[in-house]
Amino acid sequence: MAGKFYDAEFKRRAVELYEQTPGATIQQIAMDLGVSRETMRVWVRDLGSGLRTASGGPVPVGEPESDAARIRRLEAELASERAEVKKLSVERDILRSAAKYFAGGDALVNRFQFVADHSEAFEVKRLCQVVGVARSSYYDWLAAAPRRAVRAAQDAVLAAAIRDVQDPARGGDRALGAPRVTAELNEGRKPAERVNRKRVARVMREHGIAGIRLRRRVRTTTPDPSGRKHPDLLQRNFTAPEINSRYVGDITYVPIADGTNWYLATVIDLHSRKLVGWALADHMRTELVTDALRMAHQVRGSMRGAIFHSDHGSVYCSKAYAKVCESFGVLQSMGAVGSSADNALAESFNASYKRETLAGAAAFPDEAAARRETFRWVNRYNTRRRHSAIGYLAPDAFERSLEAHGAEQFSTTITTAA
Repeated sequence: MAGKFYDAEFKRRAVELYEQTPGATIQQIAMDLGVSRETMRVWVRDLGSGLRTASGGPVPVGEPESDAARIRRLEAELASERAEVKKLSVERDILRSAAKYFAGGDALVNRFQFVADHSEAFEVKRLCQVVGVARSSYYDWLAAAPRRAVRAAQDAVLAAAIRDVQDPARGGDRALGAPRVTAELNEGRKPAERVNRKRVARVMREHGIAGIRLRRRVRTTTPDPSGRKHPDLLQRNFTAPEINSRYVGDITYVPIADGTNWYLATVIDLHSRKLVGWALADHMRTELVTDALRMAHQVRGSMRGAIFHSDHGSVYCSKAYAKVCESFGVLQSMGAVGSSADNALAESFNASYKRETLAGAAAFPDEAAARRETFRWVNRYNTRRRHSAIGYLAPDAFERSLEAHGAEQFSTTITTAA
C-alpha cells in the first residue's frame, strides 16, 4: 500500500500548530494529526521558525523563543519520551508473561484469566489493552466467577459418576460413549434430574474420559465362486416390522496373543437388535455359521418365513448352510460381493464387540480369556448394553416392553423418540 501523501500546506500548518500551542510536544501534535513522531520532528526541523514565548502563550510573529520556554519545551518532550519508554517496557513485560497463557491457543477465557492473574502487578486498563479485551467484558467475566466455580464442582461430580458407569469393577463398561453414558445416568431419574447428552460429552472431553476405540481389521470374508448366490432382500434397509422377521449375521476374527485367531459367528434380529444366535470356534468351517443359526432357531422356537442376510462368504454360500436354512424355513439374502455397506449393521456389531472386549489391547492373552470375555460380552449385549435404535434400551428390555405394551404401539413410540 502506498504511503499517505501530505502537501506543503498541511506540513506548514502542522508546524505552525506545534509552535503556537503552549506546552505542546511533538509527540502530542503528531498523535493529534495522525502522523508519526519522527515525521513531525522532521517537519519542525525543516520548516519550523523556532519561535516560542517565555509565558507559553501564543507566539507573536518574529519573536524568538526564550531560553526558559525552550527549557520547558525540552523538559516536556523528555517527560513524554520517558513515559513512552515506560509504556513500551510495561507492554513488553505483559506480553512476556502472557506467552505461556496463549501457548495452547488464544482463547478469550485465557485472556481474561491472564488479566485476573496479573491485575496486582499491572494496571487492569493496560492489561486489557495489550491482550485486546474490553474492560467491561473482563469485569463481567470476573463477576461470574462464583457461578463458574459452582459449575466446575458440579462437573467434577458428574465426571466421577461417568467414571463409575465405565468402571468394570462396578459393573460398568469402559467402551461406553457419551450417548450410552447419558442413558445410564438418566436411568430411573425424574425428568428434572436428568443430565443433557451434550453436557456429558463436554465433561468427558474436558476430563479426558473416552470410550475404547477399535484398532485393526482382519479379512474374514472369503468368496466362493462355485457357491450358491442369493438376491439382496434388504437393500441396506436394516429395519424390520417385527421381531423374528429379519436377521443379519457375519463372522469376525478373535485375535489371540500367540498369533492365532478364533472366530465369532452371529445372528442379529433387526427389529430388537438382539443377538439371538452366536458361535465361537477356532475355525471358519460351515458348522460355525450353522451352529449360530441353530441357536437362533432354538431361542425363537421357529424362524419360518424369516430372512437371514449375510455377505458372500464361502460358508454362507455352501450347500450345507443352505440346507439348514431350508429346514428352518429361512430365506437367504446376500449383499454385493466386496461391499461391506450391504451388511453394515453386522459390521458395526463386530466393531463394537472387538472394541469393547479387547479394551484397546491387540489380542486376548489366551484362548480361555477369549472364550470367557466373549461369553460375558454377548450376554451383556442383550441384557445391559443400550442401543440407540431402540431408544437406548437393552435388546432384552426392548422385547419385554413389546410384550408388555403391545408391539406396534411400543415400536412406534421408540422410532419417534430415536
